[in-house]
Amino acid sequence: MKYFWIQLLLIAGSVSMALMFIRTWGQAKNRAWKRIAFSVFVVVNVYAVLRPTDVTWVAHQLGVGRGTDLVLYVMVLAMGFLTLNTFLRFRSLEKKITDLARTVALAEGARHNDARLGGTPAVVAEVKVGVEVEVEPKPEPADSDSDSVKA
Repeated sequence: MKYFWIQLLLIAGSVSMALMFIRTWGQAKNRAWKRIAFSVFVVVNVYAVLRPTDVTWVAHQLGVGRGTDLVLYVMVLAMGFLTLNTFLRFRSLEKKITDLARTVALAEGARHNDARLGGTPAVVAEVKVGVEVEVEPKPEPADSDSDSVKA
């Protein structure tokens, strides 16, 4: 009963993380191994909060002096993994955004040239990644009093 309040606080934090993760499962496309790893993390976390002497025993079996040191070492490894995972995800997203911007730029350039030179109404742009985008031309203004001059 001596550690009841801190245990309650730590378990409530673990459960709230689990609920937040479960709530965003449908939104974020998490891989199965990440879901399993997070679930195991939450279960181990709750167990470690309820039975801290068991963590100290595991630490002694692994050659670490205290259970808190073992927890710190594991958290440093987890933080390194999360940092690397985030870096790789951002790099992948940047590549996708660059490919998308190139596709849009090529399609808009082709559409602009066709509209200016009187080409076909629909344009198909092909890029290196093999994505085809069909762009419908924008309708011309109905009134001829515009300031632009057509070539």
